[in-house]
Amino acid sequence: MRRAVASCGPSLISDTGAEIELTHFLYRSTARGDLGQDEVNLIIAKASRRNHAIGLTGCLHYEDGLFFQWLEGPRTALDKMIQLILADPRHSDIAKLSYGSSAQRHFPEWAMRPTSRAQGSLMDWVATTDVSTVNRGAYAGAVSAFLVAITH
Repeated sequence: MRRAVASCGPSLISDTGAEIELTHFLYRSTARGDLGQDEVNLIIAKASRRNHAIGLTGCLHYEDGLFFQWLEGPRTALDKMIQLILADPRHSDIAKLSYGSSAQRHFPEWAMRPTSRAQGSLMDWVATTDVSTVNRGAYAGAVSAFLVAITH
């Protein structure tokens, strides 16, 4: 049985006592060319408030004009958030790296944990490891492992 997470938004137990399926979504996208750090900071602040209210947690890594975002939480809330992400004009070339059920949260304390090259370079890390960017499953596993490693 999955345990409830009280630190960020609603628990994973519904009002009826039914367990809600914990789901994750990992994607990569290209930031709009004129997107500055101030706007990235606003995105993070707004996402943190919204995610907290609907029970999502996650991490947003911004590096060299690319976003890598891991989101996790109740499937219904996550699916609605994915639709907002796909429609957001501040980025393009959205590539789904992973979507599915999760046994536990990777970022239970963070409605939206921001990271950047200052904390660690995902590009450098991928370049120095034996990770294929062609094999989407392996690449997604490597990206999620990197995000967890630099935030813990």
